[in-house]
Amino acid sequence: MTLDQKIEAILFFKAEPVSLKKVGQMLAVEEDDIKQGLTILEEKLSGRGIKILYKDDKVMLGTIPEMGELIETIIKEELSKDLGKAGLETLSIVLYRGPIVRSKIDYIRGVSSTFILRNLLVRGLVERVSNPEDQRSFLYKPTFELLSYLGISRVEDLPEYENVKKETEEFEIQKAGDEVETDNKIVKTEEDVGNENDEKYE
Repeated sequence: MTLDQKIEAILFFKAEPVSLKKVGQMLAVEEDDIKQGLTILEEKLSGRGIKILYKDDKVMLGTIPEMGELIETIIKEELSKDLGKAGLETLSIVLYRGPIVRSKIDYIRGVSSTFILRNLLVRGLVERVSNPEDQRSFLYKPTFELLSYLGISRVEDLPEYENVKKETEEFEIQKAGDEVETDNKIVKTEEDVGNENDEKYE
């Protein structure tokens, strides 16, 4: 697989702006190589429905301007639909745990939230801001429009805010602990098998 193909796959999967440095780290190549790969990818995407968008040192895939009218129609259709269970679940995490990075949302839910978050962004229910602790990632938090829709002045006014937030934090800690315990059991099992094999040959 060529470098431009790998870059295309990463940008499609991330579905959000990614720094050139981050893409380079993912592919273990220099930033200049990424720039060359992007140039090749741009040429291959010429005449297609998507293009590469640049902003500062970040890039992402986006639709071409000619698709604007159709995309607007699709967005309006999406906005008219119910959020669904996945949307409400993700929105609740953002409300009670935000500002929060996408990777942590994925971890709590146990599945990727990329397209759910995009839907919530389009609806104006959540917003994405830079992460001051890690410029390579973003934080998601509720918008003023969402707070207004819910009829509250601040997230702290949400029902059982402190209790729910505490419970989700404890759930995350418990989940991490269970994963560590499982990993330790796997390692221990492998050690036992190794010891049994050693005993056979003693």
